[in-house]
Amino acid sequence: MLIIQPSGGLCNRMRVINSAWELAKKRGERLIVLWYLCPELNCPFEALFQPVKEIRIINIHSLKDPRKLFYQLIARQRFGNDDILSHKTDGVLHQDFFESLKNPVYLFTWEHFYPSRDYHFYVPCASLQKRIDLITASFGKRCVGVHIRRTDNTVSMGKSTTEQFIALMKKELDQYPETCFFLATDDNKEEALLRKTFPGRIISNELRVQERNSVEGMQDALVDLWCLAASSKIIGSFWSSFTDTAADMRGIEKVIAGDEKTKEGE
Repeated sequence: MLIIQPSGGLCNRMRVINSAWELAKKRGERLIVLWYLCPELNCPFEALFQPVKEIRIINIHSLKDPRKLFYQLIARQRFGNDDILSHKTDGVLHQDFFESLKNPVYLFTWEHFYPSRDYHFYVPCASLQKRIDLITASFGKRCVGVHIRRTDNTVSMGKSTTEQFIALMKKELDQYPETCFFLATDDNKEEALLRKTFPGRIISNELRVQERNSVEGMQDALVDLWCLAASSKIIGSFWSSFTDTAADMRGIEKVIAGDEKTKEGE
């Protein structure tokens, strides 16, 4: 039995679960996911996604939850994020570490440790899918996703400036005049500026809640993620799992503002 407690925001958790599923398959073991509701993601799994048959997912509201303590107690080995980080290279667990794992094993991490683009577990619940469909229906012939991360990622802010986003968006319009843009951002000022700069070209989830310490905020984050993934191409933020996951889900082209290396399906 493999027990995983994914940490971080929505996309970090999705990638951790993907990695854990690959590890569980390699070991021929059952996978149990402890989905911790906390300020950085305060939303039950089922309020975002439809039920997953292959994996048992348990929502926990406290680090002292008896179910979490039980699984830690029965685990023959327990590893934290630093352990995973120190035992992987290029996103893959070292073979000797893999072979040393005993059953059951408990992992707590925000690191993805087996590259995987298998996102079949993640099917938005029906109410969110309706919202996604409503927004993407307005994409037209060509819509480029734009993800601007601001309020809680200083690395991204320093690398991917507003001016760089605008320059890349203008380049898209020069090449494809019919382009519109789906904007996902955590900064209303950025959205107001882009709507002024590109009048009539910006589509967004306008009534979104940006607070991640709420069910509504996390549901809006999921809507943004799926709409980005439905675009033709993504102009994204540096060092952002949200940008990377949106591109990975459908294998679409992305370019990072401030680091303009186009990546197809990466």
